[in-house]
Amino acid sequence: MTRSARIIAGIVAVVLIAAVAAAFAIVWRPAFATIDPPAPQTFDAALVKKGRDLAAIGNCNDCHTVRGGRNFAGGLPVPTPFGTIFSSNITPEPETGIGRWSEAAFQRAMRSGVNREGQHLYPTFPYDHFTNVSDEDDRALYAFLMTRQPVRAPARENQLSFPFNQRFAIAGWKLLFLRHDTHQPDPKQSAEWNRGAYLVEGLAHCGACHTPRNALGAERNSAQFAGGDVDNWHAYALNDQSHSPVPWTADALFAYLRDGFHPDHGTARGPMAEVVSNLSSVPSSDVRAIAVYMAGVSGTPAADRKGQGEMALAQGKTAAQANAAGASIYAAACASCHESGRPLPYGGINLGRSTAISSPDPRNLANIVLSGVRAVEGERSPIMPGFAVSMNDEQATALLNYLRARFSNQPAWTGVDKTVQDARRAQTVFLQTSPGPRNAPADPMQRDKP
Repeated sequence: MTRSARIIAGIVAVVLIAAVAAAFAIVWRPAFATIDPPAPQTFDAALVKKGRDLAAIGNCNDCHTVRGGRNFAGGLPVPTPFGTIFSSNITPEPETGIGRWSEAAFQRAMRSGVNREGQHLYPTFPYDHFTNVSDEDDRALYAFLMTRQPVRAPARENQLSFPFNQRFAIAGWKLLFLRHDTHQPDPKQSAEWNRGAYLVEGLAHCGACHTPRNALGAERNSAQFAGGDVDNWHAYALNDQSHSPVPWTADALFAYLRDGFHPDHGTARGPMAEVVSNLSSVPSSDVRAIAVYMAGVSGTPAADRKGQGEMALAQGKTAAQANAAGASIYAAACASCHESGRPLPYGGINLGRSTAISSPDPRNLANIVLSGVRAVEGERSPIMPGFAVSMNDEQATALLNYLRARFSNQPAWTGVDKTVQDARRAQTVFLQTSPGPRNAPADPMQRDKP
């Protein structure tokens, strides 16, 4: 080998070694030592109570509890464009849960998405938002979870194709998209607004559902709160692109988040129903703070949006007359409630104010028509029967098209027949894979009871 060849070979070797070392530094994380599971009574009761409220704000139980299963024991399938990921067991069970995790290991998982063993966690666990959670709040969450009832529930194997089934690839994703800057209060805003910003951008992780994602599954920061997709539902835009016929106000948001219903905006359904179920148990000051912040995000509505629902009612009657089939189905199945003027729970909302009907995506309306709205036990909440059995796909499609034409001033949807088929298929899969209703008592402290 000539001298120049040896020099080139040496340079290549150095570059390769440096690349391997850099890749190792990016991917490798040390394991934390195991601990003996701490006794529940060693945690301060006030800290546990604070952690209970924070866990409810973070909606932890709904992602980490499979329907019909034990609370926080994991196993819930989370569909993604790359395959299915199953949530983990976060009860203090020592072998299959987090019972042997130290507080430092828990905080690293929250901040960096790395488990106790040093493995990178998939970002379906929204640690890209949890980087904004304070040390004090992480400590309270840890205290709450470590005082839950231990449940032995081994992790289910994720169903991901190569290379997404290789956890080292997540390190590259983090390098591109994970930011460790914690939330900083805005001195120009009120304490209430800042509290809401801290919760929304952090533990509540609202943008995880309400922000569209790029091809690699990261939130598109340039389109924050512009609407997203989750569990065959469309999470509506919460910014100035909202299609709500009646603009949101802080008071309307507070009522909706607290009670799951507002007469100008309808009923929380799908994943949002789980969110408001949890928020119903937390301090009202936190819910109000979230509402105040999100009202600021949505901004001042354009003048032409005010009263849009009433305009749609007047303009849509003529446009809907061409759909005789949809009109007859509406008259038989819907009008008696939605045009009765009766109060809850037997009167339906003014459909001219329905975001589901004015939205550019008909999925939510298809889900509601097929599944209905179940009553909330102990509350004077809206109810609506589901029509999955009594309506075939053709009838449901005709009804959706009629509702769009009659109660909105938006252009007709396309592909509604396929949307109905997909909604029915998703409902069937959900029922087949769900052995029973998910436990959801009002007090999250009781969520770990059989």
